[in-house]
Amino acid sequence: MTASKTDFAAAPCDDEPQVDFVVVDVETACSRVSSICQIGIVGFRDGSEVFAYESLVDPCDEFSSFNTRIHGISCDHVVGQPTFAHIHAVVDGHLSGRTTVAHSFFDKGALAAACRVHRREMIETTWLDSVRVAKRAWPDLPSHRLNVLTRFLGVRHKHHDALSDARAAGMVIVKAMDHTGIDLATWLKPAHPRGGPAPKAAADGPLKGHRAAILGAPRDGALGLWLAGMGARVVASVGTTSTMFVISKDQPFGRFAHASADYRRAEELRRNGSAIEIVTEDDLRARFSLDTAVAA
Repeated sequence: MTASKTDFAAAPCDDEPQVDFVVVDVETACSRVSSICQIGIVGFRDGSEVFAYESLVDPCDEFSSFNTRIHGISCDHVVGQPTFAHIHAVVDGHLSGRTTVAHSFFDKGALAAACRVHRREMIETTWLDSVRVAKRAWPDLPSHRLNVLTRFLGVRHKHHDALSDARAAGMVIVKAMDHTGIDLATWLKPAHPRGGPAPKAAADGPLKGHRAAILGAPRDGALGLWLAGMGARVVASVGTTSTMFVISKDQPFGRFAHASADYRRAEELRRNGSAIEIVTEDDLRARFSLDTAVAA
């Protein structure tokens, strides 16, 4: 792991190339999303990379062994590296006023959290989630995580390296536009975050009486249809009447699903005495597959 050669104290040059969009990716030192320890930013124009920026970052926080095993960055790597406060002007200069792509909005949340912790201005940019783009462009893929997409698309990629992840997410956008003919402006149009109308719950089934909210998938998608077929009422969001919070196997948050707003809401409800079960899609499906096997 080597430090960036970029002068972290310098703002982007006035003659920096014009871009159609930029892509950002961060790695974090621990479960606190503000603990950015590496950042990569890549600019794209006409389907090609026109600039790249990368830096290791002193997160001013602890490193967890879990995170270090994933990205390979430890406290030794960030000795003498800039803090987020030091590089904020550079990051803001690359992103502000532009269209910024991130693979899931974890990176968006991490940047916002780092701005709060380091008392810097929020970065004003237009965000585009490349997971949403990929799901629409290639709906039949079993997963839309970045390493799965790069294998499918034949894109060179070193997973959990911030600069490589940013390049890869940018290529997902480029190839999705080529594949679908949908331009960037159309991708930026808001989509309904919960999908279409909820499927009608079956009159009977093992989940009859349950009100199920889903993390990471539209309620009219495959998981929602399965839950409804099992008798559950699929609701738009987790709330006080929800009895089940199901984490989709294709959710885009990866290991940070627990950091999503809906997950935190479900945990809060459970701590306050609500009878809401938090369960993964795989575990829930396996539960009923086992019941079927035992009954047979």
